Amino acid sequence: MRISVDVQMTYQFPQPNTVALVLEAAHAPGQQIVRESLDLGDARVTRIAGDSGVGQRIWAQVGTEMQLHYQAQIDIARPGPDLSGMQAAPLHALPTEAAPYIRPSRYVQSDKFVSFVGKRFFDLQGGAKVAAIRDWIEMNLSYVPGASDSDTNVLETFAGRQGVCRDYAHLFCAMVRAAQIPARMASVYGPDVTPQDFHAVGEVWLDGGWHLVDATGMCGPESMALIAVGRDAYDIAFMESQAPATLINQGVSVIRA
Repeated sequence: MRISVDVQMTYQFPQPNTVALVLEAAHAPGQQIVRESLDLGDARVTRIAGDSGVGQRIWAQVGTEMQLHYQAQIDIARPGPDLSGMQAAPLHALPTEAAPYIRPSRYVQSDKFVSFVGKRFFDLQGGAKVAAIRDWIEMNLSYVPGASDSDTNVLETFAGRQGVCRDYAHLFCAMVRAAQIPARMASVYGPDVTPQDFHAVGEVWLDGGWHLVDATGMCGPESMALIAVGRDAYDIAFMESQAPATLINQGVSVIRA
């Protein structure tokens, strides 16, 4: 599948500023970037590798206004695997790239869900448990724009039973980590995301590799373009600003090409 991505944003700042941007599609297995361009005007740009070597983080030195335009065409050849037939590795066999994602993090307090996951999914193992967790979240949460903010943690999401994609992904990662299976947050582009925006999903370590899982049910792995990964939403934010930022306009468009 080929998708086209178009991102435009304008922000203003009270003083010259440095922003961290994570919004370019990653060069990663299962997807190929056919063409892309990033226009940041006269900003000075420095690039570093993203977390776990996935994608890139951009440091942009801008003035009092940042105008950004990113366009890309991406071919996605990632299958949608049957999680239920996959195996989870025992803790002692986890590789370096997976081990950090089994611990609690700032927004994913997985240690608080050990009892719930143990009682609710006690009869399942490996990928079958991951699939059941995903299904439980989709069935029990309501997607409500505005129901949460950047400070909402996974315990509040679990209690309130509503949120947006970041909240679904946080809860998914928390429950999967509580089951002693590595899970990390991923930012993606998807043509079926409603409303259109940067999208947050989970990624789990099964059968010796990472597999994208969207607990909202909006996207399958075969239609997602991976941008970045991290412990939680803090690591995959599309923009971090050193100075207060005022949004002038922002739009994300993802379509099947």
